[in-house]
Amino acid sequence: MTGLFSLAGRTAMVTGASRGLGRAIALGLADAGASLILAARDGAKLEETAEEIRAAGGRAQTIAFDLADLEAVQAATDRLNADGAAIDILVNNGAIGGWGPLHESTLAHWENMFDVNVSSMYLLCRDLSKDMAARKWGRIINFASYVSDTGRPNLSAYVASKHAVLGLTRSIAADLAPHGVTCNAIAPGFFDTDMAAPTVGHPERAKIFRSAIALHRFGDPKEMVGPVQFLASDASAYITGHMLPVDGGVANILSLPVVVET
Repeated sequence: MTGLFSLAGRTAMVTGASRGLGRAIALGLADAGASLILAARDGAKLEETAEEIRAAGGRAQTIAFDLADLEAVQAATDRLNADGAAIDILVNNGAIGGWGPLHESTLAHWENMFDVNVSSMYLLCRDLSKDMAARKWGRIINFASYVSDTGRPNLSAYVASKHAVLGLTRSIAADLAPHGVTCNAIAPGFFDTDMAAPTVGHPERAKIFRSAIALHRFGDPKEMVGPVQFLASDASAYITGHMLPVDGGVANILSLPVVVET
């Protein structure tokens, strides 16, 4: 790939890269010329993604850690900086979800949601952007959600965490703008991934949710590649603090139900 969307000579780190959207994103960034650092809990699955990149002529390495373990996240950023990883593009895709009525929720659930979806992202952004700022170029892409600027029943912890992602993204954008580093968010809707399996894989639920999506279908993980390549490249050099919906139009539809798995 050449021109504005080329990532040749860049190093990109993707969290949650062992499956789903993260895996598709990693393959797409490699296809655009970037060298990849793949992160997730499952080292074996990460290596499968890395091998696919290498087989296509790309470069990839892996680093396994759990986003729920903030000490492990800190150790990972320390190691990457000590090794001179020089990350140009950080894609904070790894996250967890979870349904449940407010009165049945627990503080432990809330804290785990924020550790994985927000606190780990904060640490990765804080520590890995220092080198970007020193080199006067960087791209941070944080995964928010179609619920990042609204409210939904039975999703209090998840929705709150994704609102926090949007606030964090905009604040980091302001912090890093003078240093040539942009920070944007992507707000995915429903994609056909393992995380969405309780909905996508359930015929009746899938029918209801598809009817509330403007395009009347779930997204293919490969359809996330273009938006990420755009925000990671020079094509988006004058965009920062923005949230880009990639949701088939679902954010514009108010009738989407929330079904609690039983």
